[in-house]
Amino acid sequence: MGGADVDAGPLRLVLAEDSFLVREGIKLLVGAEPGLELVADCGDLPALLAAVDEHDPDVVLTDIRMPPTNTDEGIRAAETLRDSHPDVGVVVLSQYVEPGWALQLLERGSGGRAYLLKERVGDLGELTRAIQTVADGGSVIDPKVVDTLVDARLQREASVLDRLTPRELEVLGEIAQGRNNAGIAETLVLSERAVEKHINSIFSKLDLALADDHIHRRVRAVLLYLAEQDLTRPS
Repeated sequence: MGGADVDAGPLRLVLAEDSFLVREGIKLLVGAEPGLELVADCGDLPALLAAVDEHDPDVVLTDIRMPPTNTDEGIRAAETLRDSHPDVGVVVLSQYVEPGWALQLLERGSGGRAYLLKERVGDLGELTRAIQTVADGGSVIDPKVVDTLVDARLQREASVLDRLTPRELEVLGEIAQGRNNAGIAETLVLSERAVEKHINSIFSKLDLALADDHIHRRVRAVLLYLAEQDLTRPS
């Protein structure tokens, strides 16, 4: 299966979370949403990968740190599934604002990937939107993570992003949060045509005008936006 289909019923989820209480809480939330169906839940990386092989879900919702090492299992799961189940979306949940993890999650492309803080889990609407977005091949980055990257950038000296105007930086920040052109236009109170012009200017100024295709350029722009913060990844 893998991948969303509006005519195929609820989105099928596999949940990976080693905390029993958190796992049970998420199960209750998912059970209250008719558009979601939990097909398996587990508490470690090997069980997660086995559950995906068995159930072929639309989306995996996973903690970032689980047994066996309690370090970066969620990120490693996302990387493994990129190859083994490329149509399965992955929402990674983290307790901490760690921009380096978001960068690593998006290294091989932003499509079908989301990085959210666990505090968002209590908002069923927000969680459901993130799940739907990755099922549709989109991406979501928690606003607090984006804010941290923006704050870090303001403390830096000159970077390639200094070529952009303040409005272009706003647009790029919205792209980094996974919004499409229509969503950016609504958030920034612009026309979609104006957003398209800003994005084309961003591509040109960041030397991405000749990249392979529009989606690839967006991904590379987001990665550059994150990488230019010069933040080290957590060890």
